[in-house]
Amino acid sequence: MVPFRIEPLFVGRVWGWNDLRPWYGRVAEQEPIGEVWLTGDDCLVATGPQAGKPLGALFDSYPDAMLGPNAHESGSPLLIKVIFAREKLSVQVHPDDRLAQKYGQPRGKTECWYALAADSDAQVAVGLKPGVTLDTVKSGIENGTLEDSLNMLPVHSGDLIFVDAGTVHAIWPGSVLLETQQNCDLTYRMYDYGRGRELHIEKSLEATRLNTSAGNISPRILPDRTILVESRYFSVEKIPVQVSRSSSTLSAAALSTPSLSYLFAASGSARITSPSFETLELPARGIVAVPASSPVFAVQDTGGLDLIRITPRRPGENR
Repeated sequence: MVPFRIEPLFVGRVWGWNDLRPWYGRVAEQEPIGEVWLTGDDCLVATGPQAGKPLGALFDSYPDAMLGPNAHESGSPLLIKVIFAREKLSVQVHPDDRLAQKYGQPRGKTECWYALAADSDAQVAVGLKPGVTLDTVKSGIENGTLEDSLNMLPVHSGDLIFVDAGTVHAIWPGSVLLETQQNCDLTYRMYDYGRGRELHIEKSLEATRLNTSAGNISPRILPDRTILVESRYFSVEKIPVQVSRSSSTLSAAALSTPSLSYLFAASGSARITSPSFETLELPARGIVAVPASSPVFAVQDTGGLDLIRITPRRPGENR
């Protein structure tokens, strides 16, 4: 199966932006746009023989071609988004796999945020302050003082913030974030600033971990790439492309089994060429899926390319 570009899906959120320009040529017609889903199951394939089909249908119909042999789970493993927050998001927490499955969902939600841009005063809430208890959290929800218990982190362009399941968190205005997560949109809202949306207080308290691994991740710089994060569920890397780079050099040397990956142009643009398929353009903020069964190709920098590679990980996989 050849690489293909995916059409973004623009998702309305009460806390979102009305105008996504210059990031995307999109203006909200009604509800503000808060999320741009890049790999959602309902996103449409934009190029190649499968053009027009929902992305989720490809994983259902061609699991080995998309994910590689002996894939440990079915369906699309990752949901990748760009988050545009004009107002504070709800204070929330996501369940881990065990808790999600207790309530009938296939998986939980561990995620990370890569800051594409950030104002000088941008910050996010990640985790709870030392000494905060569940009783403190519960009373903070009831009396509107929950923010006092949150651990606030400044956000700078290029930061990678890891948010494992069970971490109480919130995104505040001032940054544009590339979010990589397990393919689960399950959110338990603790506090929502009086917006009138449903809260999930009991489940959120059940999901909360007082201590997690969340926070800033220092990049690991290698000769051929920079690893921004490697978690149990995904890896996110910056891939330098000096004029052109072969697909054979994109995967880490220790990764011997073919795997799905996504190529995202954080800025600039690229062209993907191969004798096996038609030339594929990758515009700024566009994303290309590279199935595990993809033939070899080359990535060419066509102007200011900042290339991010996102790959689902399998249990026990080493890189």
